[in-house]
Amino acid sequence: MARSSLKAKPRDANQPSITSFFSKLKTPVKPKLNDTPIPVSVAAETQNDIPTPSSEARNDNNSATDPQSSPLKERRSEHRQSISPVSELTTVHLQSPPPTSPDASDEEPAVQVNKRRRVVDSDDEDEYKQTSSDASDSDASDGDFAPADTRSPVPAKKARSTSSSIAKYSSGTSYTASPAKPTHSPKPTPKRDFEKTNEERYSWLLDVRDADKNPVGHKDYDPRTLYIPPSAWSKFTPFEKQYWEIKSKMWNTVVFFKKGKFYELYENDAEIASSKFDLKLAGGGRANMRLCGVPEMSFDYWASSFIAQGYKVARVDQKESLLAKEMRDSKSGSKEDKIVKRELKCVLTGGTLVDSAMISDDLAIYCMAIKEILRPTSGPVIGLCIVDTATGMFQIAEFEDDMNYTRFETILAQVRPKELLLEKNGLSKAALHIIKNNTSTGVIYNYLKPITEFWTAQITEEELARAKYFESKDQDDRSNWPAAIKSVLNGKEAAMSAIGALLWYLRTLNIDEQLVSIGNFSAYDPLVKANNMVLDGQSLQNLEIFVNCFDGSETGTLFQFINRCTTSFGKRMLRNWLCRPLYSISHINARLDSIDQLIEDYTLQESVERLLVSLPDLERLLSRIHALSCKPKDFLRVIEGLEQIAVNMQKIKEHDLRGELRTVVDSMPNLDSDLEPWVDAFDRQKLLNEGIIIPREGFEPDFDASLGVIKEIEVRLRDQLREYRRMLKSQDLIFKDSGKEIYLIEVPVKLASSVPKDWLQMGATAKTKRFWSPEVRLLARELMEAREVHKIKEMGIQNKLYEMFATKYDTWISAVNVVAKIDCLLSISKASSGLGVPSCRPEFVDEERSVLEFNELRHPCICSNTEFIPNDIALGGSNAKLNLLTGANAAGKSTILRMTCIAVILAQMGCYVPAESCRMTPVDRIMTRLGANDNILAGQSTFYVELAETKKILADATDRTLLVIDELGRGGSSFDGFAIAESVLHHIATHIGSLGFFATHYGTLGTSFEDHPEVESKRMAILVNEDQRSVTFLYKLENGVSPGSFGMHVASMCGISHEIVDYAAEAAKTMEHTSKVLAKTSTEKVMPLGIFSDLRYFADAETCNSRSLITFFDQVSNVLSSRS
Repeated sequence: MARSSLKAKPRDANQPSITSFFSKLKTPVKPKLNDTPIPVSVAAETQNDIPTPSSEARNDNNSATDPQSSPLKERRSEHRQSISPVSELTTVHLQSPPPTSPDASDEEPAVQVNKRRRVVDSDDEDEYKQTSSDASDSDASDGDFAPADTRSPVPAKKARSTSSSIAKYSSGTSYTASPAKPTHSPKPTPKRDFEKTNEERYSWLLDVRDADKNPVGHKDYDPRTLYIPPSAWSKFTPFEKQYWEIKSKMWNTVVFFKKGKFYELYENDAEIASSKFDLKLAGGGRANMRLCGVPEMSFDYWASSFIAQGYKVARVDQKESLLAKEMRDSKSGSKEDKIVKRELKCVLTGGTLVDSAMISDDLAIYCMAIKEILRPTSGPVIGLCIVDTATGMFQIAEFEDDMNYTRFETILAQVRPKELLLEKNGLSKAALHIIKNNTSTGVIYNYLKPITEFWTAQITEEELARAKYFESKDQDDRSNWPAAIKSVLNGKEAAMSAIGALLWYLRTLNIDEQLVSIGNFSAYDPLVKANNMVLDGQSLQNLEIFVNCFDGSETGTLFQFINRCTTSFGKRMLRNWLCRPLYSISHINARLDSIDQLIEDYTLQESVERLLVSLPDLERLLSRIHALSCKPKDFLRVIEGLEQIAVNMQKIKEHDLRGELRTVVDSMPNLDSDLEPWVDAFDRQKLLNEGIIIPREGFEPDFDASLGVIKEIEVRLRDQLREYRRMLKSQDLIFKDSGKEIYLIEVPVKLASSVPKDWLQMGATAKTKRFWSPEVRLLARELMEAREVHKIKEMGIQNKLYEMFATKYDTWISAVNVVAKIDCLLSISKASSGLGVPSCRPEFVDEERSVLEFNELRHPCICSNTEFIPNDIALGGSNAKLNLLTGANAAGKSTILRMTCIAVILAQMGCYVPAESCRMTPVDRIMTRLGANDNILAGQSTFYVELAETKKILADATDRTLLVIDELGRGGSSFDGFAIAESVLHHIATHIGSLGFFATHYGTLGTSFEDHPEVESKRMAILVNEDQRSVTFLYKLENGVSPGSFGMHVASMCGISHEIVDYAAEAAKTMEHTSKVLAKTSTEKVMPLGIFSDLRYFADAETCNSRSLITFFDQVSNVLSSRS
């Protein structure tokens, strides 16, 4: 029932007093000394017009419509509405939270006659002091009430602001003390004394310092901690001490503190809740702290909202109910603690969410620890440890990278971490630049202190052994450690240090045990070359595989096109497949055979869809079961999901499967024998209805005995009710519950005068009155205690069942991985069917000379949304391996480049391609150099970055590599840029032999390579209107060199002023005329620089030992370079 200031209904003369009533009970209860309720005006002032959320924990809706309802009740009702989620949150898109009000009663309103008093005082013992009429109420928040006679009600202090009395202690205020009056000092009041005390107790919040007393802004300031002076600790109430012990260690974290049926936020956290989410900010209240509150049932919603805004969220739960505390105190004979026990449940961040209910994305969310070791004689050594906390999957890597951090950049592009753990002052500027360019804007950075937080390899190994995450005989036993960890124990300090940083961080979040103990560790290689195509970080970005270059979203990406998966874990696996397309022809053809079968056999496709439909995210839920934190209903969903898999896999096996699908289905473990014990392990219907796990009888004797005690008490209560019916000669007597007051005897009004004198009236409606008899009250208390004991046993039996189920974790996760692969194959088949016409199965050939041929190729991510002009691509085979691509600005060159690369990736993923025909040899890697970027932090210009990327291409490319080079040399002067572009193109065509495109605006390159057998000039067709200075783009690839870039025409089409364009055109004509005159004055036959570089190479390679010949070639080369 709602706590209010309603006056008690006058007791009938023939009814006993409360004191006489309790004298007959076995349980001694202190009688009330004062029965006078707090006046409504005083109660409202005490609550500061805003009741605390926890004061609503015990709410009886029946009293809400009572005509005697006080204004305080209305204020409390308004407050409940004020803490409900705001209707519009433009920056947070989450599902609406559950309703905040308790379940409505199905009966008429009852007038409650028992009373409680609200006391707001700095000496609040955080303990629920019961009146004689509500000693059984176990749901009220501790510390809200005291006996009415123990102390005078003190009005709550208003919410603090800059103008509050505490603000006078701030250095920024102009406050001066008023001169003392000669008259006698005013009479002290409780309120004035209380305010004076709290000014001293909380003045340290005006000058925030960390635990080491460093002020905000100091170079060593740690925002995670808060310094609280010893004088403040000595004045804290037990509740304040409990709260600040936790909050002082996580000052930059929003702490949700459990109080009864609410989670409350205090002080700065309350201000954040009020300013960001418009939650009602209550001043005064418990311990005179500002607070906001939300119902416990909506914790997931509000926690997700704070996390979406970039905050960390700590959850502090009660370890016991108030009734359990009373039972503990009664057993010990004394109050060990003045408050209920609470503990930090977990800390939630954007990159370490574990509960699937709080994760809106089906894809994995990663937290990554990064360690860099710089060596003077070689490239940097990078150590990484990555975790997906929702599934408990860890990945470890250590490698020596090149000076451009190619592998590191690739991992960041593949993983896209949500949260990073970095060693403070431990990363180079170049590494930080790579991180910045390959992560989203919302990534969370955590800078850890060296050694104490970002552990060394030695400390990491010691902590792993000490924590006993894995079975071991002693701390020196490593036999049961995961193979991935054992592989980096000796010699790989960077990886071990990264593991240590992540382990320390998970330990501070209180989730290390539940994740590490799974043992799901594996090695991570960003550039797997054996059986996969290599896509480095640059290519993943330039080709828009996972995020587009426009707004960083998934719109228009290849992953969005190919992702047709049904299950969440299937989507995560498909993303991993897309990072590493296949390279082996046999593997590709095996997958294509399965895709063909899924497209052709509709019944097989239906069988697979029945397997996948309605499956929960089993991968994440299995991790929760292992952590013993799974909700009972989710546990049932996992069992039923695995049963669904077992049944449908049998139907799929009835088909004559081909290719990879057959191999995958054959690898499915036998689930029938492992699932058999769980068919009747517990009452499934009761779990669905009540959300509790009741094991089959005989599974746990103690549980059965506890349940028997409850049933026996319920039988005695029913027998007692039958006796009362016989006594009052009426069958209308029934039991009713009202809030936490259970088994009230509801009596019709016409029989109310006939009840025994020792019955205590607890409430009334228009037609009935409710009583507690001495016998029923004792039995009700006994039943509540039995239920409390049984609740503890329920949690124990639940954890025991989870542990039993988790022993087969390897079997369950293997089955889930098989289903994920089947889902990926079905997704690729659906993508193949959605390509439109024409589309084809790619043909792979194993020939010595690389070949790549597409007829009528379209871009798969564009052709489905708009009309697309197809083009033929012919590289290698009987054609030149390289296309020198020229054309006007905006003519479609970049589309041709990306379209070809995307088609190759699709083909090696085992997908159809949007073309009439496709014939190709497998590509071992795709390397791209597109766009223009600089690296200011590393002091690298745009031209430097261009050449650094080109150097990687020249170093790693092979004759099976597909290259895309766009606008090389434009970062330098015309002469330097042209010379470098010509030399690079010649080296690739002559010495490396890769397939690819070389797009440029240097039209004269065509002249240099017109006789080269491996370079063919191509251009984008256009129609030019000189009169209107406009260009019509035909988006068709044709032979030849473009006559120009038509920059003036494109400038006019873009709306640039005609005066500016005309002036630019005149200047361009002058420069063009000068170039032609210089060209005519030269009578010598110009030989390309590439040929001279070859002659220079052969001369220097001892094919010619004459130094004079070498000097001659150098001189000729210099002359021709100056003329070009």
